[in-house]
Amino acid sequence: MARKDELGRRGEACAAAFLTDAGYRVIARNWRCPQGEIDLVVEGGGEVVFVEVKTRSGTGFGHPFEAITVAKLARLRRLAAAWCEQADAWPGRIRIDAIAVIAEPGKTPVIEHLAGVF
Repeated sequence: MARKDELGRRGEACAAAFLTDAGYRVIARNWRCPQGEIDLVVEGGGEVVFVEVKTRSGTGFGHPFEAITVAKLARLRRLAAAWCEQADAWPGRIRIDAIAVIAEPGKTPVIEHLAGVF
C-alpha cells in the first residue's frame, strides 16, 4: 500500500473516531457509486452528514482544507444526492462537512472540523 493511501486511511479513521466521540453514528465509510466516493457518512442531531476528509503529514504544501476546491464541493453535492437516492428512506436534513487531519509523524494528529461547508 502506498504511503499516501496509508496516510489517508489513518486520517479517515481519526475523523471517524473524532465524530463518534462527538456523538455521531457512522453510517458508511468510503461509500462508492459510479460518480465517485464519499469518505464518511454519519448521522447526528437529526441530520445525515457527508464528510470529506483531507489528511496531510504537515502543512509544508498547504493546509488540508486548501485541497477542497469548488469543483470538489460540487462533486460532493452530487454524491450526496446519489446517496440519498439509494437510501431506504429520505434522511431528512443533510449537510456536507469537511475534516482536516494533520498527522505529523510521532505526534498526536490535529483534527479540525468545519460543519456545513456547502
